[in-house]
Amino acid sequence: MTTTTATPSPAATTSQSVRQQQWREFWFYFSASKTAVAGLVFLIGVILVALFADFISPHLPAEQYREFAETPPAWMEGGQMRFFLGTDYAGRDMLSRIIHGARLSLLAGCIVVLLAASIGIFLGLVAGFKGGWVETIIMRVMDTIMAVPGLLMALVLVALLGPGLLNAMVAIAITYMPSFVRLARASTINEMNRDYVTASRVAGAGPLRLMFIRILPNCMAPLIVQGTLSFSTAILDTAALGFLGMGAQAPLPEWGTLIAENRDLMLSAPWTVTFPGIAILLAVLAINLMGDGLRDALDPKLKRS
Repeated sequence: MTTTTATPSPAATTSQSVRQQQWREFWFYFSASKTAVAGLVFLIGVILVALFADFISPHLPAEQYREFAETPPAWMEGGQMRFFLGTDYAGRDMLSRIIHGARLSLLAGCIVVLLAASIGIFLGLVAGFKGGWVETIIMRVMDTIMAVPGLLMALVLVALLGPGLLNAMVAIAITYMPSFVRLARASTINEMNRDYVTASRVAGAGPLRLMFIRILPNCMAPLIVQGTLSFSTAILDTAALGFLGMGAQAPLPEWGTLIAENRDLMLSAPWTVTFPGIAILLAVLAINLMGDGLRDALDPKLKRS
């Protein structure tokens, strides 16, 4: 009895080699920016810290050591190694709360971008593909949203929905939608005149197939860059709402909430607000650096020969 080994078809082999070539080209241009690579490495580190926060943090984030309240960091006079970054007014370990706060802040940023991108890209595709009165209605609604400062609109929406991390994420996602809608619409209109779209129409492809199978994959490069940059601003806006008491509520260790609940200690125990602020700064900086590298790698106009 003879057995035959299935060999990949020439088309499949060609498609795989094209994908490999595209990946090598992307990494070549992305890795040309050392700051983008550094941002990517740092972001991966933050993600790993967030994923394994339960095993990395030396204490539980809500565990209180009242006798050690407002203990300074380990390198300052009166500090202890068991509380390396000091403690807050309730004797909770700042390092543990910052580590667990990374999980909440990154999760909030991801959910905001996913909500804004999924709805915004869909509306942008429909507006660019359909045109006419459908496009007019969608774009006028987006223009109305963009006419109000994003953080102010988010505050109004959270005031209507009620304080809380989930409501804050929904409010921020609504303010981010217009950017994705406008970008997806412009990319769709640009792709509508391509030969492959005309060929697909002639072949009998329906509207949904044209939009999501043919056009959308070719619009993803700028949308990915927009999503990356929106991720960093989402972390900032979530922290801002948390600081104002409209986002995550204490005792949740979200970075903005950490600053808010210790703001009365800015002079007596400055480490309680300094270290959460540094965490926000470094995370946002790393994401922005990575976003710049993605833009350089995915935009053909910015690629250097």
